[in-house]
This record gives sequence, structure tokens and C-alpha cells, in this order.
Amino acid sequence: MGEDGNWGQGGLKTGFYSSSCPKAEEIIRATVEAHFNKDPTIAAGLLRLHFHDCFVQGCDGSILITGASGERNALPNLGLRGFEVIDDAKTQLEALCPGAVSCADILALAARDAVVLSDGPSWAVPTGRRDGRVSSKAEASNLPSPTDSIAVQRQKFIAKGLDNHDLVTLVGAHSIGQTDCLFFRYRLYNFTTTGNADPTINQAFLPQLQAICPKDGDGSKRVALDKDSQFKFDASFFKNVHDGNGILESDQRLLGEAATGRIVQNYAGSIRGLLGLRFDLEFPKAMIKMSGIEVKIGAQGEIRKMCSKFN
Repeated sequence: MGEDGNWGQGGLKTGFYSSSCPKAEEIIRATVEAHFNKDPTIAAGLLRLHFHDCFVQGCDGSILITGASGERNALPNLGLRGFEVIDDAKTQLEALCPGAVSCADILALAARDAVVLSDGPSWAVPTGRRDGRVSSKAEASNLPSPTDSIAVQRQKFIAKGLDNHDLVTLVGAHSIGQTDCLFFRYRLYNFTTTGNADPTINQAFLPQLQAICPKDGDGSKRVALDKDSQFKFDASFFKNVHDGNGILESDQRLLGEAATGRIVQNYAGSIRGLLGLRFDLEFPKAMIKMSGIEVKIGAQGEIRKMCSKFN
């Protein structure tokens, strides 16, 4: 199967479905595009779904399982969206190639398609993941959180085989998408317990944020994570962090730590010629690395008939 592909991380390879379901990637791409055309914010949702899947039990579709004790019901996952896109693609694939394409691979491919539709880079996604048979709400409590210190963020990424470079690069996914006032409002008011805002927030940006998220206002109000181009996948997110215009504390903190700060500055284009890292080249590499975390192949997993429940 897929003998024209290149074997990559963890026994995955590009073009895995070239003989078992040759139209698989095309169908997923068309499905993502149809949903994206109705609602462009779904792109960030799909990218985030893949991240959250990979960080718990590896990239095995465990995030998709419904049921009270599943990952989907853990606190950090309550805001996830895009499940209907994955289900839609799966329904079409089952009709065409029953039992061939895993939900875990649909997630990995849809994440790439979401980036491409947002004018970001494309890459060949290694495939061949099987779907896991475990989805535990308790395990999802250790996902990276917006209030994590850099030390904790690094530790969570290192545990998955990802380094500082991967951490900063993958956080660049915040180039698209939104968050709720609830997750950063504490930075705007009594952050220092003396009634001041977080001093790392740009003074010119602070009143704008306070206007959108008043102290006792609606916590579910949405705010773009990249104030300049929330629907375009680009490096402007890093320019914003560099200028003190990051929204989440965990994003803004990346600048203040030497090892991660250098990478942020580099992507922001503020260290000319030092390493000349280009976000659009580095992001695909980091995604391929992340999408290989603890993958299950062959008999280690199954191909679900429905993404939301085990066979």
C-alpha cells in the first residue's frame, strides 16, 4: 500500500492511501474547504483539534470519542470545535473505501488543509496512523494551558519529544484563531495584585483589550489571537508577541525567556540575518514532528467506522 510514499516518522509514510483509497486526501480537502467557505474560523478549530489529539495518547483520534469519561469532556477541551467536519469527511470516505482511512489521519490531513486554506504553507502529511482504543478525560488535564510558565510549557513539550524550537514554532498556530476574554482578562486588571495590568502588555494595546473585555463583562466574548491578520496564517503573530501585543500570557512569556525569545525575535524578523528562520518553512517541519507523537500503526489500533465511537 502506498508504495510511492516516503517512510517517515514512526512507520508513517506519505501517500499511504494511494492504492487503498486514492481519493482520500482529495475528499478530506474538499470537505474542509466546504466548511471553511461557510465559516473561516473553522480552520483554527481543526488545527487545534489535531494538537489536542496528539498531546493525549498520541495522534490517534482519541479526542473524537464522545461519552462522559472521554477526552472531549476534559476542561481544556470544552471549547474545541470542528468535530462535524471530521465526521463529514469520514462518512464520505466510508461510503467510498469502507474501513480504509483512520480518523487520526483525517485529523492530521484536515489540519494541513486548514493551514493551506488560511494562506499558510502546505506539506506532505505522513499517514498510516491507526485509531486508538482509549480516551480518558483524566489524562487530558495535563494539556498545555495559557497560564503555564515557560518552564512548564517546555516540560510538557519535552515529554512529547518536542524541543524549544518546536514549542515556539507550533505556538505560531495562534496566527489564526480566537480566544475568550475568560482566558486572559486577568492580565488586564488586577494582575500584580496592586490593581495594575500585566506590565508586558503594550501600553497602547491595553485600552483596546480592556474595551473588548471589561472587568465584569461577558467572559465568552471572542478576541483574535493575532490582532493584525486573524484569518491569515503568517508570521505577524510573532511580530505582535515581540511588540507586547500577545493575547495569552503563555504566548507573551515566550519573548521573556532567552531560549524561546530568540526564536520569537527571529520569526518576527527583528534579528536580521542571524539565523534567518522562516516561519512558513519551519512550521511544516514542526507539524510533521508533532503529528508523529506516539502514533499507533498496524495491530496497535483500529480503523473506526465512526470517529466518535470505538468499533
